Amino acid sequence: MDEMALLKHSDGPVTRDRIARDLAALGLAEGDVVMFHTRMSAIGYVAGGTRTVIDALSDVVGERGTLMVTCGWNDAPPYDFTDWPRPWQDALREGHPAYDPELSEADHNNGRLPEALRRRPGAVRSRHPDASFAALGASAAELMADHPWDDPHGPGSPLAKLVAAGGRVLLLGAPLDTLTLLHHAEALADAPGKRFVEYEQPILVDGERVWRRFRDIDSEDGAFDYASVVPEGRWPFAVIAEEMIAAGTGRRGMVGAAESHLFEAGDVVRFGVAWMEEKLGKA
Repeated sequence: MDEMALLKHSDGPVTRDRIARDLAALGLAEGDVVMFHTRMSAIGYVAGGTRTVIDALSDVVGERGTLMVTCGWNDAPPYDFTDWPRPWQDALREGHPAYDPELSEADHNNGRLPEALRRRPGAVRSRHPDASFAALGASAAELMADHPWDDPHGPGSPLAKLVAAGGRVLLLGAPLDTLTLLHHAEALADAPGKRFVEYEQPILVDGERVWRRFRDIDSEDGAFDYASVVPEGRWPFAVIAEEMIAAGTGRRGMVGAAESHLFEAGDVVRFGVAWMEEKLGKA
């Protein structure tokens, strides 16, 4: 939908002040540590785009607050490049740039906001190439520090630190299946058949490019086989989130034209772990 069409289907441009007012009405507050996921098109025509959204979020959480996003790495080598013909593998190993928190683009599949936030002066990005996060604000450095190379969604990860900090998660027009924090629940859940992936990516070590092997839960296809407990064609996180909301967890409100949700991070992880262990069984 183009900008004129958006204006015709809304009550006018969505401004920084309006977003801030709507966020405050939803329950976001000064001093909050909040991880957010955004679908810009759902909000309406945002005057100023991503800059306006980040400014409005910063206005609400203030100098004591912190904003956090999931980034990933848009140009990471594919997991299965080790199955390529040997000359192709050799060419990639020789020429692929190392992940650089300052330069490597956030995964485009995560929308425009992660890339916009990580470029902000003062933003801090975590060191993990495949599961990187970025944060801006008072707790940014603490949240991003020492991101574990292996099990990067588990203990010691930025997600774990978000929970420990009493953080929150905001879905700003984003669908329920974008609730990345549930990957932390997958990492913690004691359930059978947990799936893992191993892959190689280049990183910088003391300024030198080094290929390193990583191990993580399968965050792309799912850390578990949910087929027996999730209807065909549904992403498990959306189902878990719907049940969580039905149980009374979280707050719902409109930000601009976007239906939005605000959750306590600890509630999301507790519900997610309990759901996985109940539905899938204990290991």
